[in-house]
Amino acid sequence: MLMKNRSLVSINDYSRIEIQQILDLAEEFEKDPNQPLLRQYVIASLFFEPSTRTRLSFETAINRLGGRVVGFSESGSTSVSKGETLKDTILMVSNYSDLIVMRHPLEGSAQYASEVSSVPIVNAGDGAHQHPTQTLLDLYSIRKTQGKLEGLNICIVGDLKYGRTVHSLLIAMSHFKPVFHFIAPEELKIPKEYKIFLDQKGIEYHEHRELAPNIRNADIVYMTRVQRERFSDPLEYEKVKNVYILRNQMLENTKDNMRILHPLPRVNEIHQDVDSNPKAYYFTQALNGVYTRMAILVKILGIK
Repeated sequence: MLMKNRSLVSINDYSRIEIQQILDLAEEFEKDPNQPLLRQYVIASLFFEPSTRTRLSFETAINRLGGRVVGFSESGSTSVSKGETLKDTILMVSNYSDLIVMRHPLEGSAQYASEVSSVPIVNAGDGAHQHPTQTLLDLYSIRKTQGKLEGLNICIVGDLKYGRTVHSLLIAMSHFKPVFHFIAPEELKIPKEYKIFLDQKGIEYHEHRELAPNIRNADIVYMTRVQRERFSDPLEYEKVKNVYILRNQMLENTKDNMRILHPLPRVNEIHQDVDSNPKAYYFTQALNGVYTRMAILVKILGIK
């Protein structure tokens, strides 16, 4: 399976075997995270949309691998603010770097960038579309906590309509025959096209409105933030923003192996009283992003 110089735009770009190769390599990097494999490489980090974890974990991954980072963390300080097109920005930056990590608010922007760039593009999130590197670190976290990816009972809670991490996770986990439980208000339920996808793959799923009774048999509870930035109507956001709040007392009758994941940042959807519970895994999950992104970079650049 040759990943060298192939952009990672969508989790669809990787087969089941390639996903497992990335996870195996991430496991190696977790055991030995400081390896100067990128010391002759320059990686561009282009964040047209705010980010803390994704940007810093990519930059940590590059630094741990001995690479150099160029780029920006918000487009207001660049020529984009003068009207430069995405095409021109990508053409220019691809002259300066060996690989571009890009986050952009528009769906399809990563695909477009991959078509005009002379170097591989890694999609660090494009609008409400996909977030494939988050998905790979989610899979790594799931495999690490459960000892497997096959046949798990997974509850996904919150913004299932706009949540790009949710959409990517469904596609990736469809290789491993899970049972999904979708917990969302009517306004944010899973889009029809993803249900069609799961039906075609023969994946079992159930839709619910209540949180507490539906997490008791879960192996993974994947909480998501209701994203203010995806709502055109502020009143619609206000109506659903606090619809689900996971509290420590709700975890009393859940499975011992159950772990709580969240792509972060959280707002109110996980109460801080959950943080000290051994089932809370979201901060370690964020750390796993460094090892997983190290694996993605060296695979795409053909170093391992």
